[in-house]
Amino acid sequence: MKSLDVVGTALTNTLRSKMRTALTVIAIVIGAFALTLTSGLGSGVNKYVSTIVDGYGDDSQMYVMAAADPTAQMPTGDGPTEFDPEKDGATGEFGQTMLTDRDIETIQGLDHVTAVEPIVFTSVDYLQGEDGRQWQVPSVGFPIDAPSLELDAGRAPEPEALELTVPNSWLESLGAETAEDAVGQTVTLAVSDVVGERHTVEAEIVGISAPLPSGVGSSILPSTALNAEIAAAQNTGLPEDRQNTYVQAVATVEDMAAHEMDVKNALVENDMMGLTMEDQLGMLRGIIDTVTWVLNGFGLIALLAASFGIVNTLLMSVQERTREIGLMKALGMSNGKVFGLFSMEAVMIGLMGSVIGVGLGLVAGLVGNTLLTEGPLSGVAGLTLFSVDPLALLWITLLILGIAFLAGTLPAARAARKDPIEALRHE
Repeated sequence: MKSLDVVGTALTNTLRSKMRTALTVIAIVIGAFALTLTSGLGSGVNKYVSTIVDGYGDDSQMYVMAAADPTAQMPTGDGPTEFDPEKDGATGEFGQTMLTDRDIETIQGLDHVTAVEPIVFTSVDYLQGEDGRQWQVPSVGFPIDAPSLELDAGRAPEPEALELTVPNSWLESLGAETAEDAVGQTVTLAVSDVVGERHTVEAEIVGISAPLPSGVGSSILPSTALNAEIAAAQNTGLPEDRQNTYVQAVATVEDMAAHEMDVKNALVENDMMGLTMEDQLGMLRGIIDTVTWVLNGFGLIALLAASFGIVNTLLMSVQERTREIGLMKALGMSNGKVFGLFSMEAVMIGLMGSVIGVGLGLVAGLVGNTLLTEGPLSGVAGLTLFSVDPLALLWITLLILGIAFLAGTLPAARAARKDPIEALRHE
């Protein structure tokens, strides 16, 4: 019997008892469906996280902040911490240690660091257009995000010019019909200082941004020079030692893959710490992968239960076809061929279950992703809940076929060991 004949015969034999085979296949379908759905969910959410990461600059950037000060922690009930006058002015609003201009110079002097830009948090009371109307500004972006902007028109702000970009949702407010109409307008930014006095800064709109899933481009984004002007205005009245402090800075590292640990170790020696975006999101990815594996465990349990169904189905088939097995052996069929025939029947059951289960999982995942991302979760830009990973689907199918084959080895071995004379006498 040729290999093709074995496959055809196995398929025919599998369909002899349709009800019994169908019940066994259903158990496999449940496992395949669960594995496909959870694998797609894990792939989709990780894809969304990667999209967010891509929106925060490039892989050469490292976020630097001062090392945590153990004396600046939240109250523990053990009494107050002694005041250290040398640290006065070196902490932020919530007790975190701040970076100073000296720290920025230190970072700039580290080996493999090619550029450093301190991140200054600024706020604007309102933006006044050329028509005199004033609009609230909910948030201000960071100049470091300029290379990541996706623009509908214009360009990113030049670092040394008083320029900014505005989101495309601002077009109507600025009296522009198209994105190109808004480019070139001069606007006035109003900023309040620490004593409540209001200052104004004029700037030119040079680009219209489209929001990214990371949030970049969803607010006005000033140039480095404009951001410094805003910061200087809002810090007016502060003591000099509090004006040039920063929560964190962004360092550009040459060949990050090769020098990441060198730069991090050098920062630690200077009481600072560095984190890449992958570091900051690593825990989130770990949680996603852990949940995915836990859910995959339920699918594997279903497949384990299905494997016993395959064993039971084929053992019954061997018992019912004892005389048939004896006849095949009497006609010259070897033990190996008999073993292969019954193993192939197990594989056919696994193949049917995996194809149906994976197909149903894909349909459910894609439909659910569309309904949720275009419905209740439509406000989350670029959200992906389910993503098709062909390699994962291939592994799921191969796993099911492997389990089915292993489950079929016991009945196949029993069939192969049948004595042809005794088998032919079986009633």
